[in-house]
Amino acid sequence: MAGHSKWANIKHRKAVVDARRGKLFTKVSKEIIVAARLGGGDPDANARLRVAVQNARAVSMPVDNIKRAIQRGTGEIEGAQYEDVTYEGYGPGGVAVIVECTTENRNRTVQEVRATFSKYGGNLGETNSVSWNFQRVAEIRLECSLSEESLLDIAISAGAHNAEVLEEDGNIFGALIHCAVEDQFAVASYLDNAKLTVAEQHIVFLPSTTVSVEDADHIKKLTKLLDTFDDNDDVQQVFHNALLPDQDE
Repeated sequence: MAGHSKWANIKHRKAVVDARRGKLFTKVSKEIIVAARLGGGDPDANARLRVAVQNARAVSMPVDNIKRAIQRGTGEIEGAQYEDVTYEGYGPGGVAVIVECTTENRNRTVQEVRATFSKYGGNLGETNSVSWNFQRVAEIRLECSLSEESLLDIAISAGAHNAEVLEEDGNIFGALIHCAVEDQFAVASYLDNAKLTVAEQHIVFLPSTTVSVEDADHIKKLTKLLDTFDDNDDVQQVFHNALLPDQDE
């Protein structure tokens, strides 16, 4: 029985991993489709598509899936037509939240976003109700083991705003570099020419000011709010300005 139980747990964990991978593939597919629709199916001539394909490869999306997504975007294969839409609102404790979506049904998506805010003690706001408190920048993730000093030297030379090493249990496994949106491709090219592995690139919102969330109920609701958005296939990225107790300022 123990062996059967262990196998059942393994199958359950595999199902969870597969489900998460499926959702991730859905999100990156939509980005590829929109990029190809707006700028054509040639990554060399379409910067947004080039980045979208790079991000898809970073999550091990199969080549055939990437090809089909491009073909859907260019109209070679029939499929839903997606559009980008961004929503803003407040979560529990007055936390500012920005939700970036890619959807083929704007009415459905806004209803789901509004319902999620309401369910967890927040509310959907108007355009620019919270985005004024965020800075829109390009974020480039590297796979490297550079020291903080070496990373900063390279980031400055590349024309980036700032950089930070990513580490776990004292071991450096990568880095994040932020730069102006208009400098994204120049900075990425510099890093590539420096023989550094650029794993992913995204346009993100960084908060100018943060809100400390210490109330246990607010923390619980905020966590569920963000998890629910993350599980929504229409949601691409979520940004907030919460500072939780276990986070460093």
